Amino acid sequence: MAVVVGAACGGTGAGQTKTDSSNVPIAEQSAAGNDSARPVGAARGRRATVVFLGTSLTAGLGLEPEEAFPALLQERIDSAGLPFNVVNAGLSGETSAGALRRTDWLMRQSIDVLVIETGANDGLRGLNVDSTKANIQAIISRVVGARPSARIALVQMEAPPNLGTGYTSRFRAMFPDLARENDITLLPFLLDGIAGERGLNQNDGIHPTAEGARRVTDNLWPALERELRAAAPPPSTEP
Repeated sequence: MAVVVGAACGGTGAGQTKTDSSNVPIAEQSAAGNDSARPVGAARGRRATVVFLGTSLTAGLGLEPEEAFPALLQERIDSAGLPFNVVNAGLSGETSAGALRRTDWLMRQSIDVLVIETGANDGLRGLNVDSTKANIQAIISRVVGARPSARIALVQMEAPPNLGTGYTSRFRAMFPDLARENDITLLPFLLDGIAGERGLNQNDGIHPTAEGARRVTDNLWPALERELRAAAPPPSTEP
């Protein structure tokens, strides 16, 4: 499917006036006293942690924090009775190389499940697919090395069609290849049925509206729920 997604992850477009801490580099958040990426809800006792490492699509650029899809997924998680707290580590404008640079810092906190949403900005810039794949592989390898018990899920992304079918085909194939080579879960393209739909996108034509974010949640939830059920810690036997 030919869609334009990369520009969405690079900055603020027309009509995007809402901001939050996800648009501040993680290192700056840490320096300001925030010791982790942004939790999407209040602490809920003894729970595992699922971290969403991503671009502005994950950060929810142009939306209120509670409208971004990680926060909506937290609602689904709670409704399903799954013992997970969601952390939104989305950062606007980030390429896979930037995500890799943040990985060691993110590993300072507890991570039981990591969802990786990256690559769209690489595709927008027409960066070398092999380099993008190497960056994502390095993220996976570092997480496996630092948190061998953590489960990893990779979100399928797409490159804009103006780069040609050869590039877009190689870019698309990179994600299932990485999932297969690392035996990790591949989540569906989060903008499936949303990209190109005027009523589901903000004025820039790319970042989802609040309704679009709900559709993103619908896209991701079935496969993510299966992953979380497989990763869920056993119920506490403490009184």
